[in-house]
Amino acid sequence: MSANIENMFYAGRRAPWHRLGISVEKAPESKEAIRLAGLDWRVRQENILTSGFKDIKGFKVNIREDNEMVLGVVSDRYKVVQNMEAFSFTDSLIGNGVTYETAGSLSDGKRIWLLAKLPEKYTLADEAVEPFLVFSNSHDGTGAIKVAMTPVRVVCQNTLNLALDNAKRIWSTVHTGDIRLKLDEARNTLLMADRYMMALNKKSEDLSLIKLMDKKVMTYVEELIKMPDNPSEVQRKNITNIRREIINRYSDAPDLRMLPKNAWRFINAVSDFATHVEPLRKTANYKENLFAKTIDGHPLIDKAIQLVVA
Repeated sequence: MSANIENMFYAGRRAPWHRLGISVEKAPESKEAIRLAGLDWRVRQENILTSGFKDIKGFKVNIREDNEMVLGVVSDRYKVVQNMEAFSFTDSLIGNGVTYETAGSLSDGKRIWLLAKLPEKYTLADEAVEPFLVFSNSHDGTGAIKVAMTPVRVVCQNTLNLALDNAKRIWSTVHTGDIRLKLDEARNTLLMADRYMMALNKKSEDLSLIKLMDKKVMTYVEELIKMPDNPSEVQRKNITNIRREIINRYSDAPDLRMLPKNAWRFINAVSDFATHVEPLRKTANYKENLFAKTIDGHPLIDKAIQLVVA
C-alpha cells in the first residue's frame, strides 16, 4: 500500500480496481464506514501567530483534532467540510440504504474520499454497468470539493470514465462562500449522473458502429503508446510489452473476445489496461494517482477515443 494512504477499507473479498485498503465482508453504512476508514475525526481552524505572538491576518491553520497534526495553511475565507458532513451529504443524496464500497484518507488526512454505489443499473452494449458516486475533499487548501460519477463494467471492474463533450460527470467547488448552499446545489449531480449515462450509452452505440481491422488496431496502439526517437533497449522492450498487453486484451480478454471488432471493444481494452495494469516503475504514490484517475478520468482512455473518432 502506498505510504501516502493512511487508512482505507473496501467491501468484498476481491480488491477493487484501485487495489487499495483492507477487505470487509460487506459494504457498510456511513456510521460504520467512517470508523473503518479511520475518518472519525474533525478539523478545527486556529489563528496563525508570529514569533512575537501577533496574528497573521488573512490566514488560518487547519488542524486535525485527534492528533493535533497541521493539515495546511489556508485563507481565512476557507470553510471546512468535516468528514462526517461528506458522509451525511452522500447519505442524503442517495437515500436510504446507501452503502460505501470504499473510503479513506491520503497524506495523514490532508485529502479524504468516499465511494458509494448508486442504486440505478445500466446496460451499455449489452453489458451490465454499475455507477458509483465519488466524494473527494481536501483539508490542506490544495484541492476543491469534488463529486464525480464513475461507471464500472461489472464483468471485469474496469472504469468507463470517458470524457464526453455533451455530458458532465464531475461537480466541484472551492472551500469558500456558503458551503452548505453549494452542497445543496450538488444534489443535481444525480441528474448529471443520469444524463452522463445516457450520453455514454449513445457513445457506446456510436463506437460499436466503427468497425476495426486488426491492422488499424495496431496502428492505434502504436499512436497511443509512442516509441521515442532513438529509444534505449530498455525503452524499446518496455513499450513493446505495453503495446502487446493492450493488443492481447483486445484480442483475447474473455469478456472482450466475443464482441465484434469495433471501436467500443478497443476502448474497453484500453480502459481495462489503464484500470488494472501496474506501472513499470512504482513510485511512492502511484496507487494514490491511480485512485485520482477514478475521479478525474484517465488520459489514455480519452486519447484512445480521440483516435477512433478522428
